[in-house]
Amino acid sequence: MAAVSIKKIPIKKVNYLEFTDTTDALAIEEPLEIRLEYGPEKDRKVQNVSVTMRTPGNDAELATGFLFTEGVIKSQVEIANADYCFIACAENKENVIQISLVPDAIPNLHNTERNFYTTSSCGVCGKGSINAIRTVSTFTPKKSDQIVINAELLYDLPVVLQQHQAVFADTGALHASALFNLKGELQLVREDVGRHNALDKLIGASLNNDQLPLDNSILLLSGRASFELIQKAAMAGIQIVASVGAPSSLAVELAEEFNITLIGFLRNNRFNIYTAAHRILLPAYEVTN
Repeated sequence: MAAVSIKKIPIKKVNYLEFTDTTDALAIEEPLEIRLEYGPEKDRKVQNVSVTMRTPGNDAELATGFLFTEGVIKSQVEIANADYCFIACAENKENVIQISLVPDAIPNLHNTERNFYTTSSCGVCGKGSINAIRTVSTFTPKKSDQIVINAELLYDLPVVLQQHQAVFADTGALHASALFNLKGELQLVREDVGRHNALDKLIGASLNNDQLPLDNSILLLSGRASFELIQKAAMAGIQIVASVGAPSSLAVELAEEFNITLIGFLRNNRFNIYTAAHRILLPAYEVTN
């Protein structure tokens, strides 16, 4: 059964001195509990890892991507099964998903030492320490590479993304993450009420398809570039991240640390390059102040 991402409710729409009875489409926000099953066949353990507020849909990708970007698992081969909790959960089973690891997989649960509840707007709220946030990537940052893209290629990316944001078009309330190849061709889009969830879904899908590292892809974020999004991009080996909004200072520091090209304010044929500008072929003319 396909997940329902939109709910329509009756509203009163006010326009100056008039009002109309109509309906409005809202993006659904519900909690998703992520459980992890692991251990030898005769001594299996089930641990609650996190609860995140998300938009239903691609939940297995979300859980898989979350465990990978948090450093709990290292590869897709460690996963035996990912599905909703149909047996152990009598109620609300669509909002509990369990990732079962193969018997010889040993999860790294040190980085899950945080508050159990995570909001849709903050992927790192409740972290025990800054060291727990700085998940170590499986993919070593490249100090030198041959990737160069033309600046003009970036201008059309936000327009293409918006054309493929189905739920956002109806609600205006969702974040999106998109992968483009180095020719600017759209490869994959995921939406969610939480910006970090959208990226986890994207990375989870790529992990399931054995496409990591994503070092020949451009990641486009529909909103701002925060620290946790750059951390997740680094975990997936992404080297070029562009955002429609602004980056935070900590996001810039982390992008510099991982040699990620970070672009912000990408809209209306304009953008700022904050780190690793060597990957962007700039226009011929420089305007000096």
